[in-house]
Amino acid sequence: MRAVLQRVTEASVTINGNLYSSINQGYLILLGVAQGDTEEDADKILKKIPVLRVFEDENGKMNLSCLDVNGEILVVSQFTLCADCSHGRRPSFTSSAPPYEANKLYTYFVDELKKTGVSKVCTGEFGADMKVRLLNDGPVTIIFDSKDMK
Repeated sequence: MRAVLQRVTEASVTINGNLYSSINQGYLILLGVAQGDTEEDADKILKKIPVLRVFEDENGKMNLSCLDVNGEILVVSQFTLCADCSHGRRPSFTSSAPPYEANKLYTYFVDELKKTGVSKVCTGEFGADMKVRLLNDGPVTIIFDSKDMK
């Protein structure tokens, strides 16, 4: 499982020209589910996200977590994070989990994230053609790969 976390001052998802969800200060998380990923993979990433200290304290140091700043989180499923670009010029997505499995783990991820005490957790719509807007703050972007985590 791969997650790209971006610290944002705001982020939103629009589907078919209509605002679907939006957040203020917090994280936009793009989540890619690969074949073979399990709830354990999701848990590895989930245990880090709410307590990751990437918000600035009164001294300008990244010392505060999303929980500390009452931040909000927008999670968007993105199978293209599992792309294999090692051959040719067209990415292969064969390592992405099939839609049913990916949606199941995406839903699990979001449901578990809601239990962490984050003030607001929003989503995109799994499988939809979405327009994602964000104002990256910093910019701060962190990449998680569950296969690299203990």
